[in-house]
Amino acid sequence: MKRVFITGAAGFIGSSLVDRLLSKSIEVVGWDNFSTGQRRFLESALKHPNFTLIEGDNLDLPALTQAMKGCDFIFHLAANADVRFGTNHPRKDLEQNTIATFNILEAARTNKILSIAFSSTGSVYGEAKVIPTPEDAPFPIQTSLYGASKITGEGLISAYGEGFGMHCYIFRFVSILGERYTHGHIFDFYKQLLENPSQLKILGDGTQKKSYLYIQDCLDAMLHVTTSARTEQTPHTQIFNLGTPEYVEVNTSVATICKALNLTPQLIYSGGKRGWIGDNPFIFLDTKKVTSTGWTPRCDIKTGIIKTLTWLQKNPWVYDARSH
Repeated sequence: MKRVFITGAAGFIGSSLVDRLLSKSIEVVGWDNFSTGQRRFLESALKHPNFTLIEGDNLDLPALTQAMKGCDFIFHLAANADVRFGTNHPRKDLEQNTIATFNILEAARTNKILSIAFSSTGSVYGEAKVIPTPEDAPFPIQTSLYGASKITGEGLISAYGEGFGMHCYIFRFVSILGERYTHGHIFDFYKQLLENPSQLKILGDGTQKKSYLYIQDCLDAMLHVTTSARTEQTPHTQIFNLGTPEYVEVNTSVATICKALNLTPQLIYSGGKRGWIGDNPFIFLDTKKVTSTGWTPRCDIKTGIIKTLTWLQKNPWVYDARSH
């Protein structure tokens, strides 16, 4: 891993990975169309001699192929992550998640890049029957267009791995928390409480159980796995769940946020076990496979929630930036 290409480089996870790789003296080419990415996240990286930022779109295959030249590893992190409103614009998941992933693979093949890591999601398990859910759990019916588009991307990646001898790493994330977080329940709840500290609207009944992972633990896991020695017996495609060995109810997360803000708002529930179509009421991934490699998370969920909230309090600009 000498010169790394990162899609979604101005996003939450992407920009954090950019900084981490630069700190290890690795050259980084960042690629982003800035549909949701934030240039401010790359302020430090742009001053670094080992960083190159190229503005472009994953649907532009010729530009993507040109931008990738000279790289030896790809972290494909760019995606439409709008699970909640996926049914409002079905083509967006197809284009930004599935076709984009095909283009990344084609650009990699043209440039003879043989290593790629992909940010997938625990949503591919749908409403899993096995909890905690292991990597080899049977796939149920997909419950979101986001999950469906990600599992299609996984299929393309594994097929390219077998067909073209690529080393492929698929990481199925739970939700990620931490600094530069710009999407998710803490972001939404804190925004509501800024606007009206006396009440908080919660989708569903608040008993949904979710697992979360702190951003630096996520980066540790990905880099630990992708830099581990391979052998002739290592399969072309390796799949790892990334998460913590715990979960929290939405109500518990709300209580943590309200206590930290010293607020006691009226809680208003929309009702039902799901907040929206595709909102899985219980997401808890089995992470024994990745921890068996020697990685372990250092931050628990409650600490991750507080760290995220603290960052949002210090960076109110992000709400205005995400509204445009």
